[in-house]
Amino acid sequence: MVAVKAADVDAFVARPDPARRVILVFGPDAGLVSERVDAILKASVDDLNDPFALARLEGEEIAAQPSRLIEEALTMPLFGGRRAVWVKAGSRNIAPAVEALLGADIFKAAAAECRVIIEAGDLRRNAPLRTLCERAKNAAALPCYADSERDRARLIDDEMKAAGLSLTPDARAVLIPLLGGDRAASRSEIRKLALYARGRGQVGVEDVAAVVSDASALALEDIVDAAFACRPAELETQLAKARTAGSAAGSILFNAQRQLAQLHKWRLAIEEGGPFSLDAVQPPLHFRRRALVEAALKTWSAARLTAAMADLAGAVLESRRNPALAETIAERALLAIATQGRRSAA
Repeated sequence: MVAVKAADVDAFVARPDPARRVILVFGPDAGLVSERVDAILKASVDDLNDPFALARLEGEEIAAQPSRLIEEALTMPLFGGRRAVWVKAGSRNIAPAVEALLGADIFKAAAAECRVIIEAGDLRRNAPLRTLCERAKNAAALPCYADSERDRARLIDDEMKAAGLSLTPDARAVLIPLLGGDRAASRSEIRKLALYARGRGQVGVEDVAAVVSDASALALEDIVDAAFACRPAELETQLAKARTAGSAAGSILFNAQRQLAQLHKWRLAIEEGGPFSLDAVQPPLHFRRRALVEAALKTWSAARLTAAMADLAGAVLESRRNPALAETIAERALLAIATQGRRSAA
């Protein structure tokens, strides 16, 4: 078996095993998949812009003409040197073409150094392409899952060091849960923060709050909006998506507190009888959230939102004391909000 463990993937990417002529890079984190494919390509050819050194193929093209993959893998570079084939797997099954390539004696014995890099999305454990590359002796399968808290912390440190900046402990603690579901999005948010704080030396909580949005692949607003709109079934669906995307419980609770503060402010304005319109709020409310926010403002009073603030604060404290149960604590707190609001509305 040549299934590379997630913890060992970065080491493999830094030094690809020359015996693994075919490398499958796959997983739910599209940004991380792209980043690792790019790193392997740079380690495989001298010039990514040289069409004679790097061939690009689409999965649909290979599925329609399987022999094309072998032809490209065995093509000699026009001016010598290393060569690579970059395959973007699509929805069609290219496992038969890859299997033929891996089993071809001429590919195994080819003097020319050619590496085939296959870029794919999330593949089930029993997906033919994944199974094939995990089992073949001359291939490797590199999974790309959502970054753990440790991965996010390391990413922050690397980017801040490259920018000549440091973070206060509080800023670092606030930033970590705002990143996660997509490596490219996380890196973009950190670099945006570094650009904003350039020349200051140190980044504080205020800087993070000013420029960093939630970089999780999942729109966490959907989770919180479903809770306060009293839609427990929809909330459970969104929470399931969050688990799949690897969204941190801390990030979910942070967004819940932030959105709750907004709801409380808006509901107070309504109860005080002053002019209020969702069209005028800043920053502007995304159109997909409007119906749920309107439902929440009709259901919850300012007093009950204040009580919900205390409940959420308690959940945050409990999750920090019991990090192993943080996901369960966050889900329980939000489901309680959804069901309480529903009973009150009834």
